[in-house]
Amino acid sequence: MATTTKRLSSDQTLALWQQYRQSGDGALRDRLVLTFAPLVKYIVYKKVREMPARCEVEDFISVGLEALIRSIDRYDPDKGATLEQYAWTRIHGAVLDELRRQDWAPRSVRRWERDIEKASVEFTALHGRHPSSEELAESIGCSVRELRQRIEEISRSDLTSLNTVVLSDDETTIERMDTLASTDERLDPEHAAQTVDAKERFREAFSKLPRREREIAVLLYVKGMTLAEIGEILGVSESRVCQIHTQMKKTLRAELGDHEAILRLVA
Repeated sequence: MATTTKRLSSDQTLALWQQYRQSGDGALRDRLVLTFAPLVKYIVYKKVREMPARCEVEDFISVGLEALIRSIDRYDPDKGATLEQYAWTRIHGAVLDELRRQDWAPRSVRRWERDIEKASVEFTALHGRHPSSEELAESIGCSVRELRQRIEEISRSDLTSLNTVVLSDDETTIERMDTLASTDERLDPEHAAQTVDAKERFREAFSKLPRREREIAVLLYVKGMTLAEIGEILGVSESRVCQIHTQMKKTLRAELGDHEAILRLVA
């Protein structure tokens, strides 16, 4: 049967902390950390909406846990606050400090961002549609030009991480990186089909070459040998190898006709 961990009362927490202070036993401190770990997550997740998209929640949880450990070591019961109250203050302050550290945008920009979002949500709830620029500007008491300037400032301040989660459910987690269109043409289905066709055409044309020309092509392009090295292997001069190589390319171009682009696809 599974057991549940009952939350300690303030008196029990204080007694545990006093044992830790007297003994310095790290295991006791770990128990206190585990006791207040949910408090860290609660504070962090309450601040998630205020965090820029590029911020990672795990970073803030780490900062909160560090603040929790420091609060346990620095707690003074004679000042009147309970350990939980003191830890809350230290954790909340550390999370805010980290939020400001990671967000280089001025607070005025973030204030405008909140005001614009709030006005947009309220207008949508009231009218059942998103507001126009003119209606949104009127709602927050500024001109359309000033509204657009503010939105541009907000956009510039949002340095989004490629690892930011943009869609998540119980089975999948999609990061922003996964939504970016690839510039690698090799991943394009049309290009892949063209490449397969090109290779087939090239193989067919290559199979019709004389044996000596095929040998030179393999030694030159597969083995990576120089014309001089190929000449030594075949017992001919370097200039003769060059002539055969030139003839080979002319033959392939003639065989491929207007499909010379195939040579570039399979290069």
